[in-house]
Amino acid sequence: MVRIAEDQCDDTCLGTETNLSHLSDIKLDEKTAIDVADIFKALGDPTRVKLIHALLNNELCVHDLCVVLGMTQSAVSHQLRYLRDIRMVKRRKEGKTVFYSIDDDHVKEIFIQTLNHLQHTSIHE
Repeated sequence: MVRIAEDQCDDTCLGTETNLSHLSDIKLDEKTAIDVADIFKALGDPTRVKLIHALLNNELCVHDLCVVLGMTQSAVSHQLRYLRDIRMVKRRKEGKTVFYSIDDDHVKEIFIQTLNHLQHTSIHE
């Protein structure tokens, strides 16, 4: 039995009538594609998602984040370092205490839009 993949064009497909030459001019460069993938990779980890959610409206110290997530300081610090490296969170030191917050409104918007999408799709299921 021969199976045809659902995500392939039929052999008779000649493509769309759309002029595709302009798409080559606007396609993402490799570095940008990697950077976008890194953002989604960060959001692919439930612990990092919980950290971002905790920081959406509050600047919190590492101790507070440990309490909220029920994790050790080293585990939280490790995840925060990852998020800081890709500029999703930023830190501020006050004496020996380190406070974290969302880096900018774009991160908030990505996260909120994702939550909105999930709520929208669960309504339509």
